[in-house]
Amino acid sequence: MPDRLKTMAMLVRVIDEGSITAGARALRMPIATVSRRISELEADLNAELVLRSPRGLTLTDAGTAYVAACRRILEEVAEAERSASGEFSAPRGTLTLTAPIVFGRLHVLPVVTAFLHCHPEVNIQLQLTDRNVSLGEEHIDMAIRIGPLPDSGLIARKVGEVRHVVCASPSYLDKHGRPNAPDDLEGASCITLDQFLTAQVWGFEAEGKSLQIPVHARLTVNTAEAALDAAEAGLGFTRVLSYQAAPGTQAGRLATVLQAWEPKPLPIHLVYERRALIPQKLRAFIDFAAPRIAHSTASVA
Repeated sequence: MPDRLKTMAMLVRVIDEGSITAGARALRMPIATVSRRISELEADLNAELVLRSPRGLTLTDAGTAYVAACRRILEEVAEAERSASGEFSAPRGTLTLTAPIVFGRLHVLPVVTAFLHCHPEVNIQLQLTDRNVSLGEEHIDMAIRIGPLPDSGLIARKVGEVRHVVCASPSYLDKHGRPNAPDDLEGASCITLDQFLTAQVWGFEAEGKSLQIPVHARLTVNTAEAALDAAEAGLGFTRVLSYQAAPGTQAGRLATVLQAWEPKPLPIHLVYERRALIPQKLRAFIDFAAPRIAHSTASVA
């Protein structure tokens, strides 16, 4: 790679790391060398790109535009190299994927391991996070998204649906009875998730009508696993996604209620950026994963 491209890559890495010290450490280069190369680049361009302070680096307006251009150029060079090495003619190279944590562990990871057995020249980096990551900014090849998609220009392939379900342990239902309508939840013991803005209000739909039911949160947690554990312990009702509740309901530790009042299902999509050439590793994974994820989620839809 020519020196200018190396310096561009160095600058981008330093910005991503937040400081010259952290960038030099990530690049395994002396701090003085990294600082000098960036200063030389600014001198060549006759422009100040970064403002240095004890707190780190801040891009100037010129620096912001230049770093964005660097990212585009470096990606185009990397794509040209991948094309030349045959990545677009056969599945090979590293594929970076992201999926929600629980869904990824239950439904994506088994597909990934099966795919890797079939394609020995492909490696996969699977990032499990409930954060909605930016594919372009974080260099993600494909994401599995649950819920309505914004108009983002991404290519999307629907592979299934999941539902919001209310569930409780059989012992709790034996003691307190099964609710026949959403209103029956008012005053009942509930476990809520604080990751939802309406954690204390649960929405329901039936016969074209929507209901918002305030619930009494005996316990509020920030993960579905914790909510389900508390429900299995007999504390009360919780509301999660159907795939999250599936292990407990299939084992008989939980039972779902109010199925007739559930909101519309949420779609599951595989999404990836629109590009002139789709690498064979990505095309092969989509063709491999889509029917398998659709099959595995059908039982919990």
